[in-house]
Amino acid sequence: MEKIVNIDSISGFNAANNHKTLHPLVTVIDYSKANPREWGDVDSIKFNYGLYSIILKDVVCGDLRYGRHYYDYQAGTLVFYAPGQFISMENPKVVYQPMGFGLLFHPDFLIGTPLGKTIHNYKFFNYQTHEALHLSDDERTMILDIFGKIEFELKQPIDKHSKKLIASNIELFLDYCQRFYDRQFITRDVAHKGILEKFEELLNSYFLSENPQTIGLPSVAYCAAELHLSANYFGDLIKKETGQSAKDYILSKTLDMAKSKIFESNKTVNEIAYELGFKYPQHFTRLFKQKVGVSPMEYRGVN
Repeated sequence: MEKIVNIDSISGFNAANNHKTLHPLVTVIDYSKANPREWGDVDSIKFNYGLYSIILKDVVCGDLRYGRHYYDYQAGTLVFYAPGQFISMENPKVVYQPMGFGLLFHPDFLIGTPLGKTIHNYKFFNYQTHEALHLSDDERTMILDIFGKIEFELKQPIDKHSKKLIASNIELFLDYCQRFYDRQFITRDVAHKGILEKFEELLNSYFLSENPQTIGLPSVAYCAAELHLSANYFGDLIKKETGQSAKDYILSKTLDMAKSKIFESNKTVNEIAYELGFKYPQHFTRLFKQKVGVSPMEYRGVN
């Protein structure tokens, strides 16, 4: 049996966790103040988010799943949810004491703020669950310090400065999270280079298969799914490792394959275009000349 929990109200979430509502659209939660969770006889719990939610987890409460993938989380893991997302908790503990801290804010709070125009740039809200942020001790201290500043401002009487100060601190927090994710890309360099190698192997096998004729050109979304990563996280990873976007990397690989086929075979340009996955040969010819500087036939003649 699955239990469904909707998280779409700041006041409702505060009440469920023994917190006073200081602001109708923003809250900072200390989960140690919440009552022990008792989910009863359920196989899983589905949390539907209508709020932006960032949680610093200090307790393992069950197997968390988002879509097909599971969270790689532990004490000190920072996880991000955006409105419209859901998370499933499988095999929930019958009774456990929540521990950690949370920052939740309603999307309406962002209206009229600079953050409202840039919130979509923080792609970690769209990362899949096994791509959570693992904090060092110093990073954890920094996060809790900003949470403290936001909570301090929430406790002040609301005036004309309140929204700007709260939004600015949330934006500062998100900017630090972006920096920490960049650090995570670097410190997990070995694993990421393994992904790059798998990406290269995936493209090689793709062009040797019938996929180009049946699916078309390989897309970023396809490659990310095959490597069990979200498209955003995959794109950021490839950019960090190669200096190219994933889309440009695929294009470069496609052109390399095209050069080989043009040079090593007597097939027509149209045949090569279809073999690579181009729906229209003229698109292939135009793209090849734009990127290589000569047309496919001129390239064959030169080489």
